Amino acid sequence: MKQFTNITTLIFDFGGVLINLDKQRCIRNFEKLGFSNVKNYLGDFIQTDFFLQMEEGKMDENEFYSEIKKHGSNDVTNQQIKNAWNSFLLDIPAYKLDMLLELRKKFKVLLLSNTNPIHIEHSEDIFLSHKGLTMDNYFDKRYLSYEMKMSKPHAEIFEAVLDDAKLRPEECLFLDDGAKNIEQAQKMGFNTYLVPIPDSLDFLLKPETWK
Repeated sequence: MKQFTNITTLIFDFGGVLINLDKQRCIRNFEKLGFSNVKNYLGDFIQTDFFLQMEEGKMDENEFYSEIKKHGSNDVTNQQIKNAWNSFLLDIPAYKLDMLLELRKKFKVLLLSNTNPIHIEHSEDIFLSHKGLTMDNYFDKRYLSYEMKMSKPHAEIFEAVLDDAKLRPEECLFLDDGAKNIEQAQKMGFNTYLVPIPDSLDFLLKPETWK
C-alpha cells in the first residue's frame, strides 16, 4: 500500500469507485431503441460528443433526449431513453455507504464526479434506499461536472475544488479509477490512489496503517 501522511480530505470519484457500472448493459438497451452505434460515444472513464456536453452542463435533459432520437427512432419516449441511460448504473454496495459515514468522522469527504443530472437523480434513489439517508449525508460536499461546467481530467476542475474547499493538494487523497484523472491530480500535488476494479477500499478505515 502506498504511504499517505497528513491527509485531512478524501476526494472520491463516483462511477466505478463507489457505484458499480455496467456499460455493456447500457449499450444493449440503447441499441434496442435503435441507437446502433452508441458504443462509439460511451467510454469507460469519459463520454464523448453530446454525452460529454451533457456532463459538462452544456446541454440540458430535453436537448439530450432530442439528440438520442436523431440517432435512433423518434418513436421512443423520453422515459425509455432515461431508463436506457440509467441502466449504466447498478448498485452502491452497502458496506461502501457505511464506510463513507465512518470516514466522515475523521476526514472531510468530498465527491468529484463527471456525471449528469439524469444519473444523479437516479443515484439519489439508490442512496435513499440505504438507511433512508440522502446523498448529502455521505459527503461534506459534492462537486459535479455538469454543475461546474467542467470535467476531469482538466486541471481547472481540480483547481476549483481546492479553491472552494480551501484545501491544499498535499492534504488530499484523490481516489479515481481513471488513469488520466490520476495523472492530472498527481501533477498538481495531490496524493492519489488509482482504484482497481473491483476494490473494497477497506484500507481507508485503517488510516493508522498508511504511514
